[in-house]
Amino acid sequence: MIERILFPVDFSQSCVAIAPFVKRAATIFQSRVSLLYVCDLASHNGFELYLRSVQEIAEEHWSVALRKLDSFLESDFPISSCARILRSGDTVEQIATVAKTDGFDLIVMPTHAGRFRRILLGSTAAKVLDDVDCPVLTAEHTKVIVPKPLKHRKWLCALAINEDSERVLGFANHAASVSGAELSLIHVLPNSMSAKADGIDEERECRRIAELQGAVGSDATLHITRGPVKDALLEAARQTSSDVLIVGRSQSGSLGRLRDLTYGVIRDAPCPVLSV
Repeated sequence: MIERILFPVDFSQSCVAIAPFVKRAATIFQSRVSLLYVCDLASHNGFELYLRSVQEIAEEHWSVALRKLDSFLESDFPISSCARILRSGDTVEQIATVAKTDGFDLIVMPTHAGRFRRILLGSTAAKVLDDVDCPVLTAEHTKVIVPKPLKHRKWLCALAINEDSERVLGFANHAASVSGAELSLIHVLPNSMSAKADGIDEERECRRIAELQGAVGSDATLHITRGPVKDALLEAARQTSSDVLIVGRSQSGSLGRLRDLTYGVIRDAPCPVLSV
């Protein structure tokens, strides 16, 4: 299911910190990992142009980037078994292009502490979430992060009731089955002033989710709660000690509240988020 993992890198401490998550995912799914770096061949200062041509500067940048990429995290991802991919141009565009044309099944990347939290829409991670079709796994906003032990596989899937629900649940159920993870579901209902209405809403949603589970062959435990969606999802992830929170990411490039909610969950989650 997840045979090839793309790991975009920029040689930062955030990439070093997320490497254990990449290795963990590769071990769980028995996947091959490829490292991708996108370099800027056009960057130079005025002084350089006095000494060399633009072409010579670009060739040197490419050569330096290739050496850095080959040696980056070499002990964790040996170059003999983990391919290196070097591209130039716009970072997000190249990540999306490589992921699609080379048939990658999962992208794993950090969200970069600080900048991602403060300027979400301006971050590379946020733009990748918008532009790629394959699942994306993002980790917490810290430079020192350690994944739970490999045997700890508690996954929580946030499930809405919409046209995308069956696809998201099907992916989560199959991935959990393949990896031997314990999957549970969380569905959030809006607050209601009427206790009777609360009961009717919950019963109706339970039936609908039961139908979805039947359609994809899932028997995951279902938790239904009320309140602000983001807060409820993050609290559920903490309470269940989940090591992955799975959320749906619209396949139609939708804007507005749905996208903002996904960004907010990824930004503040206490565990890695797998958006599908």
